Amino acid sequence: MRLALIGLGKMGANMARRLRRGDIEVVGHNRSPGIVQQLVKEEGLIAADSLADAAGKLKPQRIVWLMLPSGAPTEQAIHDLIPLLARNDIVVDGGNSNYHDSERRGALLAGHGIGFMDAGTSGGVWGLQNGYCLMVGGSKETARALAPVLKVLAPAPDRGWAHVGPVGAGHFTKMIHNGIEYGMMQAFAEGLSLLHGKKEFNLDLAQITELWRHSSVVRSWLLDLTAEALNSKGALNTDQFLEKFPAQVEDTGEGRWTAIEAVDQGVAAPVMTLALQMRFASRDNGYGHRLLSLMRNAFGGHASRTKDKQS
Repeated sequence: MRLALIGLGKMGANMARRLRRGDIEVVGHNRSPGIVQQLVKEEGLIAADSLADAAGKLKPQRIVWLMLPSGAPTEQAIHDLIPLLARNDIVVDGGNSNYHDSERRGALLAGHGIGFMDAGTSGGVWGLQNGYCLMVGGSKETARALAPVLKVLAPAPDRGWAHVGPVGAGHFTKMIHNGIEYGMMQAFAEGLSLLHGKKEFNLDLAQITELWRHSSVVRSWLLDLTAEALNSKGALNTDQFLEKFPAQVEDTGEGRWTAIEAVDQGVAAPVMTLALQMRFASRDNGYGHRLLSLMRNAFGGHASRTKDKQS
């Protein structure tokens, strides 16, 4: 089986690697060509120097998987692909698009006889090793056509991926997933800040987070990553280690969309909404916000804002 993968950033490149190691042929295109050549050499990727070149190296039923930033880059790529594809071909958006955009794009492509799948993708920089959690929306026929790809990308063929509903449902599910993630991260950051603030006990956060990983009701992959990061600090104490992480915590959009959805539905979602607001408040350079930066870096390799520049 062969597909084109457009956008070989941190997640897209690792998805290409996982697909190749699962015997899926990948035609890859990226705005910066260096990673393309690296993947050609390391994984046997088939290089494409444009969208047209990528589409031309596929045979019907063509599948083009986009891993591009949400908004204009994804929108432009979809419009550019329409004249390059034929009836029954499929476009997959695996980025963090707004589900309203996915519904609109699905209708646009359907008008040209082209299938569409919105794939909410979770797993961050660990997806190559652990597999990706994939929440996909689209028709049953589209999901069936993509099943061999999803089974390779997921942790196992029978778990870690699901066809959750029609077009838009995949990105909607991922949006809510990220809202929950915001709340979990905020709770850990607040709790660890309280432990840190009890100076007379001289509590070791690395020790305590490692302790909680074992049979505690708050054990989770997020806690695992936090404990591993805090225990990797070497000779530095926790305060010195966290100084490496800026306190301003970015939000990528999905937390905002989740809060808006809660308002639109009239559903109380105070934890997720307040967690988003706390990211806005992170300009105060607090200890808890440095912990949030540490967590985002641990699971997603997200860049962090320093005082002077975006790194």
